[in-house]
Amino acid sequence: MESKYIVRIIVDLLLLLAVTGCIFVVKKVWSPFERGMFCQDESIRYPFTDHETVSDTTLMLFGVAMPMGLMCLLEWWRIRQEAVGKPVILCNKQASSWFWASYTTIGAFLFGCACSQLSTDIAKYSIGRLRPHFVSVCKPDWSKINCTEDYIDPIPCTSDDAHRMKEARLSFPSGHASFSAFTMIYLVIYLQVRFKFKSPKLVRPFLQFVCLMMTFACCLSRISDYKHHWSDVLFGFLLGTTVAFLISRYVSDLFQTDSHQIVDGKGQTVFLQDRRFMGNESENNTGRTNLDD
Repeated sequence: MESKYIVRIIVDLLLLLAVTGCIFVVKKVWSPFERGMFCQDESIRYPFTDHETVSDTTLMLFGVAMPMGLMCLLEWWRIRQEAVGKPVILCNKQASSWFWASYTTIGAFLFGCACSQLSTDIAKYSIGRLRPHFVSVCKPDWSKINCTEDYIDPIPCTSDDAHRMKEARLSFPSGHASFSAFTMIYLVIYLQVRFKFKSPKLVRPFLQFVCLMMTFACCLSRISDYKHHWSDVLFGFLLGTTVAFLISRYVSDLFQTDSHQIVDGKGQTVFLQDRRFMGNESENNTGRTNLDD
C-alpha cells in the first residue's frame, strides 16, 4: 500500500481514538454539576428500577454491529457492479477494493458515533439534570429539609451508592436517544444513497421505516422506564439527528462531488461534475465524449 494511504489510515485511527478517549475521560474524571431540587417537584419522585427496555448491550448490537454489517454487505455488492475504491496492495498482491470502500464508510460512521456520544456526555455533566427517579435513589433526609424554602440546595441524600447517585444527575440529554437517533438516521441516509438493488419499490422505504421505528421505540422506552424526562429524550433525538446529517454531508463521501471547469473546442466553458465514491474519482464519460467530438 502506498505510504500516503498508510499515513492517512493511521491518522484517522488516532483521531478516532482521541475522540473515543475523551468520552472515557469525561465519564471517569468529570463530576456532574450538582443542582438542587424543588421540594414539591413531582417529576423526580418516580420509582427506580434496574430494568431497562433497551439495555446498553442491545443498543450497541443494533446501533453499531447491525449497521456496520449492513454497510459491509452493501459495499461488497457495490464493488461488483462498478469500479470504486482505491487499489490496495498487500504483500505484493492486490487486495479487493472492498477493503478501502468499507474502511471509508465504517470509519465515518464510527467517528460520528464517537462525536455524538461525546457531545451528549459533555451536556450531561455540564447540566446535571436530576432523573425522574432521583428521590428514590437519593433517599433524602427529610428531617434536614425545610420545605418552606421550596428550593433545596444542597440535597441531604442518605444513599451510599456513589455510582447510582452520579447517574441520577445525568438525565439531560438522553444518551440512548441521541445514540440511537444518530445510528439509525445515518443508516437511513446511507440506504438512500447506497441501496441500488433491483428490488420491489418498497423494499428500501420499508428498511428505512424499520430503522426509524427502532430509534422511536428506544426513545419512548427511556420515558416509560423513568430514566429520562420527555424533554431529555426530545433534545437527545435532535442532537443525534443533527450529528447524523452533519457527518453524512461533510465527513462521509455519500454526497461528495467535484466540479471541473473545461473549455470546449468552441471556446465555451463547460462544467463537468464528478462524483467521488470512497476517494476514487469517476469521470463523466458521456460529457468527455461529447467534448472530444
